[in-house]
Amino acid sequence: MLQRNLFTKPLVSSLKRGYHDESFGYRKPPSFVFPDYNDAQLENRYHNAALLRYVDSVRIHGHRAARIDPLDLIPRDSEVAALNPSRYGLKDGNQRYNVNGIIWTNPKVEAQRNDTEEWWTLDEITRHLRDIYVGRIAYEYMHSQSKTERLWFSHLLESNALSSSVNKKLKQRIHGLLARSEVFDNFLQLKFPNLKRYALEGGESMLPALDSLFSSAARDSVSHIIVGMPHRGRLNFLTDPQLLQYSPTALFHKIRGGAEHPDNFQVEGDVISHLVSSAHLQYDGANEPMKVSLLPNPSHLEAVNAVALGKTRAKQYSLLKTHPDDCQLGDKVMCVQLHGDAAFSGQGVVMESLGLSNLPHFTSGGTVHLVVDNSIGYTTPASQARSSLYCSDIGKMINAPILHVNGDHPEDVVKAMDIAFKYRQYFRKDIIVDLLVYRRCRHNELDLPGLTSPLMYEKISARRSVPQMYEQKLIADETLTPEDIHNVRTQYRAQLDASLVKVPEYIPQQARTLEAQWAGMVWPESSEATRNPDTGVQKDVLERVGKASVQVPEGFEIHPKLQRHVKGRLNSVESGSGVDWATAEAMAFGTLLLQGNDVRISGQDVGRGTFSQRHAMLVDQKDERTVVPLNDILDAEGKIELANSSLSEMAVLGFEYGASWERPTLLPIWEAQFGDFFNGAQIIIDTFVSSSETKWLLQSGLVMLLPHGLDGAGPEHSSSRLERFLQLTNDRYDGTSPVSINMHVVFPTTPAQYFHLLRRQMLRNYRRPMVVAAPKGLLRLSAAASSLTDLEPGTSFQPVLRDSVSNESTAKRVIVLSGKIYYDLIKERKERGLDDVVSFVRLEELAPFPFQELKKVLETYSDEALAQVFYLQEEPRNQGAWSHVRERIDWVLEDMGVNRRVTFKGRKESALPAPGVGKLYKEQQQKVVDTAFEGL
Repeated sequence: MLQRNLFTKPLVSSLKRGYHDESFGYRKPPSFVFPDYNDAQLENRYHNAALLRYVDSVRIHGHRAARIDPLDLIPRDSEVAALNPSRYGLKDGNQRYNVNGIIWTNPKVEAQRNDTEEWWTLDEITRHLRDIYVGRIAYEYMHSQSKTERLWFSHLLESNALSSSVNKKLKQRIHGLLARSEVFDNFLQLKFPNLKRYALEGGESMLPALDSLFSSAARDSVSHIIVGMPHRGRLNFLTDPQLLQYSPTALFHKIRGGAEHPDNFQVEGDVISHLVSSAHLQYDGANEPMKVSLLPNPSHLEAVNAVALGKTRAKQYSLLKTHPDDCQLGDKVMCVQLHGDAAFSGQGVVMESLGLSNLPHFTSGGTVHLVVDNSIGYTTPASQARSSLYCSDIGKMINAPILHVNGDHPEDVVKAMDIAFKYRQYFRKDIIVDLLVYRRCRHNELDLPGLTSPLMYEKISARRSVPQMYEQKLIADETLTPEDIHNVRTQYRAQLDASLVKVPEYIPQQARTLEAQWAGMVWPESSEATRNPDTGVQKDVLERVGKASVQVPEGFEIHPKLQRHVKGRLNSVESGSGVDWATAEAMAFGTLLLQGNDVRISGQDVGRGTFSQRHAMLVDQKDERTVVPLNDILDAEGKIELANSSLSEMAVLGFEYGASWERPTLLPIWEAQFGDFFNGAQIIIDTFVSSSETKWLLQSGLVMLLPHGLDGAGPEHSSSRLERFLQLTNDRYDGTSPVSINMHVVFPTTPAQYFHLLRRQMLRNYRRPMVVAAPKGLLRLSAAASSLTDLEPGTSFQPVLRDSVSNESTAKRVIVLSGKIYYDLIKERKERGLDDVVSFVRLEELAPFPFQELKKVLETYSDEALAQVFYLQEEPRNQGAWSHVRERIDWVLEDMGVNRRVTFKGRKESALPAPGVGKLYKEQQQKVVDTAFEGL
């Protein structure tokens, strides 16, 4: 087997641009070159070109004839012509050929670097190749664009570098996993016959596959594995005493209707197929126990993939800060993902997540993918579930090698996983193992598979189980006796019986989610929670950060138009006024970094900013070197990572959400290019962002920046669909109930408010997601600017802002509103000379609704003014915040003794967030503004 450092040299990229390569978080993956053919080998390849064509054809097409399908359902040619040597003019089986440089015959590469000739007959060559490529493991790697990878694989497989024997101890371990899985499934079927348990029956080889992978990782000093998987076989994996060791008693308690968390937590829990566990596993040959953590997942298949990637990378964030030469991403932490065949080829997030795998700010060091391939999706056969031969063909988009293996043969499965791990460790890239199995009980145990696939299930019902077939093999080779097998099964059955007996006395254990790196955090409902910390910062620190954020290193040439940006920021810092959004944001980031927090912001243009406002990363105009002043100039303990992402929403948001689970000292931000682009990630928002704490007791400090505002951009670039997020909150309907919001929805109208929100997110001693209706036109609006005094100690975010004109005593109308239209309205009010007549009150935080803060402001108005309380929005009536605020504003008025209800002002209902006709937009917008002053 190749030694990693033996033939290592840097690869020169054909892409000479250096853009982004020097910014924090970028890690160049290790590159390795397999030694090329020497002159003698090249000469031999030339003289034996026909043999070379034949050998390469077997490597490319061998999988088409391999015996990998337990049910033999994959469409096959009766004979694969490409595998016949006569097709290449090779007809004499006794003819001898020099195979040097054509077939690898020596496990040590360096021993094959000379001119030694090695002569084999054609029959010997054919047998050797067919034993490797046309067996119960099939290989697809020749599609790789990397010659290094193709040579590495062919050498590994052909040179006998892999051990073909399985020792007795490993066979017994494999048997234990298989037998316990079958006993477990039979036990659940007997005790809970109406339970949808998504059994592993037919796919039991999944467990030795994972066990083998974990064992290899532990021996190679991997310290933590993050696992994302769907429901099938999850309970088997969770409860096996050699794997995740989840208490069977806790599972049975849950099945009988009990909760997985103690009653003192205000959680509603999740179904059994989403349960989780973490275990420290000790393997022979490993120096230390290795932690394996199974992430919670929703029923939306594959949604957890990107979350697992983000969690895995975030675990290595300290490594990104230290840059040790002897440790690469993936050395200590590995991501493992399990998939079903139909979902792997059918769900778009698979493609999006694979697309992140090799990006410099998203790679985590390579994922091992295990597809539990049932050749069916729900009731849809493979022929109607995908347009490709294999469900794993999607992996070819990133040139991932693919190993197909027959699940009826557990020892071959273990071998395939060993190969997969070796590749992942060597190249730090994704690899896919396609485990071909079947589902004995169809989609779930209450299904009737014969209704739609009678012939397939006629085959399945006639088969012995995988554990039973393996037991027959072990009896035949005298590894186990029938008595040994009986003891393994009966002992585990007895353990399950004993666990079931304990259910009546079982009490769920206290949640351990606020331990280790989360120690010091509290639950948001706790009396110890700090909800409104002082987020102000000393003036000299603000000035230091503001200046550092645009400091250009000597000799660094920025774009000429950025000189104005730099000058403007410095002027605002020195004068203490005119602080715009980008400056306030930079100050928030920089001050958090100085306090030891890290910031990661991702999206499709976050370095510059969608509206060319941020410029947190500067690019040298001469050579495209980059500098991030908040990192390179400020020299803070914390670091900011600017992760310009692929054009993906679901995977990128899922990735940042996974990162948010790792530790509370990271501020993860996802910025949509435009607010409504979040809808490509709706599944992540519904099943993770809005509900994780309620289901799984997992806190998240994720921030979503969604540019929002009707400005003539048309239906798709105007609205962040506030109504959807507000509907997803569990916001209370009255001001007397305790505040317990699942996520914050805010609509700040000043840079200072945005500054305090970002800092509040990190200075609280708990974490909650925050959705920000971010500005577009306000980014550079002078009327919306803040001063440094708005950011200094004693200041904080205000959920409700009073009118900037002190007109409480003279106002005859109060208009409650949110967002940028406030600035249109105060301009119009001034032009109409109505500053003393109409008062505007801004709701800056929509959820949790600020009942008491709004009441406190409204109490300063006269009865005459309170007789005309309007809520005005620029969004159509059936959208925006109206449906959320209406009942809550009415509660405030009623609590004040006002016998009036709030009245809506704004656009009429529409199927669109905004019109696409410019003239119509202007007419509608002016009409919204005019409604504020009707009758005055």
